[in-house]
Amino acid sequence: MAGCVARRALTVGSRWWSRSLTGARGPRPLCAAGGAGTFPPVATTTTRRHLSSRNRPEGKVLETVGVFEVPKQNGKYETGQLFLHSVFGYRGVVLFPWQARLYDRDVASVAPEKAENPAGHGSKEVKGKTHTYYQVLIDARDCPHISQRSQTEAVTFLANHDDSRALYAIPGLDYVSHEDVLPYTSTDQVPIQHELFERFLLYDQTKAPPFVARETLRAWQEKNHPWLELSDVHRETTENIRVTVIPFYMGMREAQNSHVYWWRYCIRLENLDSDVVQLRERHWRIFSLSGTLETVRGRGVVGREPVLSKEQPAFQYSSHVSLQASSGHMWGTFRFERPDGSHFDVRIPPFSLESNKDEKTPPSGLHW
Repeated sequence: MAGCVARRALTVGSRWWSRSLTGARGPRPLCAAGGAGTFPPVATTTTRRHLSSRNRPEGKVLETVGVFEVPKQNGKYETGQLFLHSVFGYRGVVLFPWQARLYDRDVASVAPEKAENPAGHGSKEVKGKTHTYYQVLIDARDCPHISQRSQTEAVTFLANHDDSRALYAIPGLDYVSHEDVLPYTSTDQVPIQHELFERFLLYDQTKAPPFVARETLRAWQEKNHPWLELSDVHRETTENIRVTVIPFYMGMREAQNSHVYWWRYCIRLENLDSDVVQLRERHWRIFSLSGTLETVRGRGVVGREPVLSKEQPAFQYSSHVSLQASSGHMWGTFRFERPDGSHFDVRIPPFSLESNKDEKTPPSGLHW
């Protein structure tokens, strides 16, 4: 295989990411399996028919798209850093970092048992710690192959007109944790296909990484900061199923002489074990500062009942919630089924729904 040592393949839907795991220090070739014209034509490899997978059609080839770099254990990645997502496998580029507060109930100190409060699970005292996330663009060529997502990830905003329930989205925009970044370099001047890539980034071969922020990116970040900001992340593991929740405040709208506050929340489910499980039901409890407590039950999530296996251990989706109060809490459980038909409940960590006190009108489109 020309220029690529395939020691391990990361299965991502119908696509394989292959990387060298020889243990040697220094650059490592990064390859991807795809059809003709799917990847940047850096170096085309020969057909490897003995590399087979139920998710990869026979006869697909590996093509070099870049060279892996050593992941950073300390410090942050810079604007313009190219990467592979270690869980979902897509190619992306870092726009800018966010410093979030991670509330990890798996490492929380155990406090005396308390009665259930509106925030849910009151038996643990959880202290947040600073954790780095990144705003990134997803390569549009990889979106059809991200089978472990309910949809192509997008950041949604409230539409700025009279319909209080109308939303619009910027597709291919995602938030990525520092440990999910597998950095690489590429000789391609436009290595990521996304309509915003060249509007936000400028190629400069004298820089490392060689993509620097345009003024349009800085202006967009500043003007949309209240609706993009990632501030809190909540995580909890039950029976080797880890649930991570990230809430985002979207803004307030007036409807029928009352105020309606909106939030988006992103949930990631990860199977940390080798046993196959399937999500069957969801059970939410939503507490509003106005004093109401709502219970929501249903099959699956966003119309799906995802299977978490060793080959595809994670699933992620986004949804929305509205309250007629400026704050509240959500918590609940996911019910999973084992291959033998038995069930178990996985806790959803409680998280706050907080509105921005210095709220401005949400954007009605891309602001430059």
